[in-house]
Amino acid sequence: MSNRKLSPFLKVVTIALLAGVSSVGISLLAGTTKPKGENAKTNLGKAMSADAQSITSATDQMNEVPKTFQGTIVYQAKLKANEKVIALTFDDGPGPKNTAQILEILKKNNIKATFFMLGQMVKYFPQVAKQVAADGHVIGNHTWHHWYFKMDEATAASEIDRTADIIYKTTGEKTTLFRPPGGFLNNGLAQYARNEKYAVMMWSEQSGDAERHSPQVPMLVKNVLKYAKPGAIVLLHDGGGNRSKSVKALPEMIAGLKAQGYRFVTIPQLLEMQAQEESTVTPVSAVVTNHEHPDH
Repeated sequence: MSNRKLSPFLKVVTIALLAGVSSVGISLLAGTTKPKGENAKTNLGKAMSADAQSITSATDQMNEVPKTFQGTIVYQAKLKANEKVIALTFDDGPGPKNTAQILEILKKNNIKATFFMLGQMVKYFPQVAKQVAADGHVIGNHTWHHWYFKMDEATAASEIDRTADIIYKTTGEKTTLFRPPGGFLNNGLAQYARNEKYAVMMWSEQSGDAERHSPQVPMLVKNVLKYAKPGAIVLLHDGGGNRSKSVKALPEMIAGLKAQGYRFVTIPQLLEMQAQEESTVTPVSAVVTNHEHPDH
């Protein structure tokens, strides 16, 4: 009877001892392999960090503006007459319909453009903003609300800094390009942007697609083709209202400009071309004026 009672007890003791041995063995094994595991994890983390830094560095380099243009106001690039390059720019997006359609047109034509985005639109449509960056286009700052009225420094700072922050967090692009809503240069925004070393980008020609009574598609196309010249910056819109006319006109604009011998570049590429040309002759000087453009 005693043996029958002891047998289950011995089984329990035996199991406990085996478990203890196994636990010690596992602990010993873990003790010998843990440093290697930590090293592997650390090395992987370093590799991933290096890749992320490389990607960020490449993006920043793509959007980098020559130092000579930082803090200046630019309407167009000063290039030689045979340098037939032009920059297409789009304001007031991103939007789920117009921007997406424009991206498809640009992709079909192998064209890179510059998109001046509103912070609140990036907030509403982050996936569209991400697609703009993923397609290799450059993103510029167009304030958060698209306000025109005169602002104190704190308000101007909020408009620009909040937009820069959400663009970076959403797309990974750090932009040094700023375009004031409506082209207004004296309401506090442009001055703050210049103090922060942004290149304040205006335009040298426009389609008229943002006018209250915008022209029909043929006239939009004609407006762009008529005034095209080397170094020109073209103002178009992918947001701020119904831009179906802009979308319809864009393929014809591109075809017409190509027929005139133009190729398409981003704003940083355009400015870099001028910087390279003038660095061998005279210091780069941007066109700076105080007159304001009609609302856009």
